[in-house]
Amino acid sequence: MTHSLMFTSLATLALLSALPAQAQYKVVGPDGKVTYTDRPPTEQASKVSPLRGPGGAAAPVANSTPLPAELRAVVQRFPVVFYTTASCVPCDSARTLLRQRGIPLTERQILSNDDMPALERLTGSRALPALTVGGQAATGYSESQWSSLLDLAGYPKESRLPRDHVGAPATPLVARQAAAPQPEYTPPPTPSPTEVPSTPASGIRF
Repeated sequence: MTHSLMFTSLATLALLSALPAQAQYKVVGPDGKVTYTDRPPTEQASKVSPLRGPGGAAAPVANSTPLPAELRAVVQRFPVVFYTTASCVPCDSARTLLRQRGIPLTERQILSNDDMPALERLTGSRALPALTVGGQAATGYSESQWSSLLDLAGYPKESRLPRDHVGAPATPLVARQAAAPQPEYTPPPTPSPTEVPSTPASGIRF
């Protein structure tokens, strides 16, 4: 190994060891400037490389394209949870509003009447659909009420979500326990037909 190559390797190791413990991303800007950050950058023109963690695995990325900084800040302060149920026309109307505004949310489904006490504890009501924005709840769909609540929290009126953003699938509000396996049905044995002894035909003798 030449002296220059050895010097370059040592300099690289020194730079990596000097990085903050929380740094997860190496960013190369359009001007070639290299910076390190613990948050996924939002600038599309930058080249981003996840740094390796202590175990050698690449640092996980929550989404292929991170949320814009302004939207990420609102989500952290006022997370949105959307409570729905099946065959619910008002739920569909509420979902349309939330999608048009590009609200990152968690959807929880009510699957039976047994889930209603849990819904009431979380929202103060059993009406569906329901929405919680931070600590505030709105029950029963009202476009004006829901819009005002989202406005007060600071959510944008139009979608700012990245094009490739994929929301998490809906999950049950109350986890269902797996039903105990039922014993396999075994039909009773078919009884063998009882053999009827044959009797000689009676006849008349002359």
